[in-house]
Amino acid sequence: MTSSAAVTLPLSHLFPLSAGLSSEGRLAFDGIDVLDLAREFGTPLYIYDAQTVRAQCAAFRSAFETAYEDSFVVYGAKAFVNRPFARLIADQGLGFDAVSGGEIAVLRASGVDMSTVYFHGNNKGADELELAVEAGIGRIVIDNIDEIAKADGAAAAAGREQPVLLRISPGIDGHTHEKTTTGIIDTKFGVPIATGAAEAAVRAILDAPHLRFRGLHMHLGSPIFELGPYELAIEVISEFIAGVCRDRLGAEVQELSPGGGFAIGQGDGREPPAPEQYAKVIAGTLEREADRRGFPLPRLTIEPGRAIAARAGVALYTVGARKDVPGVRTYVSVDGGMADNIRPAMYEARYEALAAERPLAAVEETVTISGKYCESGDVLVRDAELPVLRDGELLAIPASGAYQLSMASNYNFAYRPAVVLVDGGEARLIRRRETAEDLMALDID
Repeated sequence: MTSSAAVTLPLSHLFPLSAGLSSEGRLAFDGIDVLDLAREFGTPLYIYDAQTVRAQCAAFRSAFETAYEDSFVVYGAKAFVNRPFARLIADQGLGFDAVSGGEIAVLRASGVDMSTVYFHGNNKGADELELAVEAGIGRIVIDNIDEIAKADGAAAAAGREQPVLLRISPGIDGHTHEKTTTGIIDTKFGVPIATGAAEAAVRAILDAPHLRFRGLHMHLGSPIFELGPYELAIEVISEFIAGVCRDRLGAEVQELSPGGGFAIGQGDGREPPAPEQYAKVIAGTLEREADRRGFPLPRLTIEPGRAIAARAGVALYTVGARKDVPGVRTYVSVDGGMADNIRPAMYEARYEALAAERPLAAVEETVTISGKYCESGDVLVRDAELPVLRDGELLAIPASGAYQLSMASNYNFAYRPAVVLVDGGEARLIRRRETAEDLMALDID
């Protein structure tokens, strides 16, 4: 094998750290040729690189622990999780952000320390709250006033005192896509400060006999390339901590989470702030505001999800049909699409593509990479610059480790793809491809 250092791989900033070329000149991960992976596991195939996962976990831990000693990193499991992946994340010293009873069940079955799990969601069911409390969840993040009584009831039924955070809306725009912005007032998430609802919610939590108020949470949206919104939001929340929680309610905020939303590299070359830059602004603003307003520094919890998983994952497809529309565009279809990656159709997520069997080939045309499903919107990459692709060759789409699989469906009764983890020069299947039997397993004749 030739090393990745011997040649510059196109889109190298989007591919996993172990990406390089095989001795035959094909794309390889941790020395494993993609053609060998496709032959053994089939396509569509999602490939995760353990080296990249470990590096991203270490980068965020180091950045925030250096900038703010009392900090804790939890992984946003909604980006992608299953039992083997959860164990890999937990081994890096991270906790978890779960958003459903299903994610809690997976984490619990993985052997994760449930005291490191934070349970989010804007409409948690009574059964989910009961499961969370019974599992020994570390924090329930209260998202609305109605949830307070439900969480208190679940804790009472279990005979426990449950630590909680309150998710508040600071009214700050994270300057991201309208479908992924969550820090403004006009969103389903969080209790707004501006309306007085946040103060009422803190008061209600303090009055709940089986809940223990530990602090506040916010989330501005995703992906966020700018540092300014974090600074503004922490300033707003700091005013709330001092003026409302401390002065009016006598409540100490022991923990503060600015959420996640940290961005990843883009195909146009745009790079996000480094973890150290996010940490410097978030920690520095909190320390400045705490000193200015005279409240004790809370524990700082951050929640990267996409920033851990996205670059670590690559989607591998097989090229199929081609359609030329003279003067308009050329469509090249692959054997996956919106069933395994709905993000381009849902909110115009932009991806890039690489001819995996000849990654150094010259660009010959601009095409649209489309999927195989029965929707005109089933497009994975618009205006991809590639060599002329041949029927049956492999196409790789990098930065595919976050949300694609979590949002995957069985549309057109598609089989959700297999997932492999490459680590130490070996490829291990961590989720098999679905079968027809799987699709019919829930049917009742």
